[in-house]
Amino acid sequence: MATARRKARVTTLQALYEVDSAAHDPKATLQRLLEETPMPEEAQAFARDLLEGVLSNHQEIDHAIQRAAPTWPLEQLARIDLNILRLAIFEIIFDNEVPLKVAINEAVELAKTFGSDNSPKFVNGVLGTIAAESESQARR
Repeated sequence: MATARRKARVTTLQALYEVDSAAHDPKATLQRLLEETPMPEEAQAFARDLLEGVLSNHQEIDHAIQRAAPTWPLEQLARIDLNILRLAIFEIIFDNEVPLKVAINEAVELAKTFGSDNSPKFVNGVLGTIAAESESQARR
């Protein structure tokens, strides 16, 4: 199932990137991508949940990115890195379906595949900061 979930994350990332780049309708974009990329229904549902979660928590997620990477204004981040972070932060802070280390590892793998040479390190650093922040809030 891990490969199906990874395929769902990749498809959701592609949808988020397209929506961010071309302002296409998010649900229609994801649906088109799901039709182009065969995967089990459970993985398709996971992709829909990820997209909906990122979109409905968009402002809080972006604020988390700004707190964790204050020297990098959102508009200066590479769109792909920004959307990888959005996806992972949704999974870390809001979804809580996967272990923290898995969410970070999946995001780093996406950054290796789709980002620049510096993307994996940047994504890992930002998510490490957010994870530490999230864990310290959970202890309170």
